[in-house]
Amino acid sequence: MFLKVQLPWNVVIPAESLDTNGLMLQKSIIIRLMGEFAAKRATKDLGYVLAVTTLDNVGEGKVRQLTGDVLFPVVFSGVTFKIFRGEILEGVVHKVLKHGVFLRCGPVENLYLSYNKMPGYTYSAGENPIFHSESQPTIEKDVVVRVMVIATKWLEAEREFQALVSLDGDYLGVLGPVS
Repeated sequence: MFLKVQLPWNVVIPAESLDTNGLMLQKSIIIRLMGEFAAKRATKDLGYVLAVTTLDNVGEGKVRQLTGDVLFPVVFSGVTFKIFRGEILEGVVHKVLKHGVFLRCGPVENLYLSYNKMPGYTYSAGENPIFHSESQPTIEKDVVVRVMVIATKWLEAEREFQALVSLDGDYLGVLGPVS
């Protein structure tokens, strides 16, 4: 799910990036914010920060004694992506294993669809392993699958989310190849 958030943050701008023109300061702050959140990957409460939409407030800068860099307290709005139990997602299969498949959905790399949650599908090994069904399209690498999230897990060390997903439900299943 996409969430709109408003966050306070402290941004350190190097002295050489400062200019008497306020637009350069705003640009430097936004670039620094995106860099910091890209490095963080995700947070447990907010999910993955995808974009800084507006810079709502820039406080008075404080010069750091040793470096000359300036610390600005800022408030910004942004868009985040976080997965929730019961949510319907569309993911792309990137790995097919004997016991299930792994899908990607946006910044989430590990959505696991167990063979137990694929009613009517059976595994076929080979050079390109697949799950096939008599009445449903084949699940293989690089196909889009609509699934429902049945559990999520936050991994602090990797700073990412994982999810267990299912095909049990109406209008879930293979949508077709990646376009």
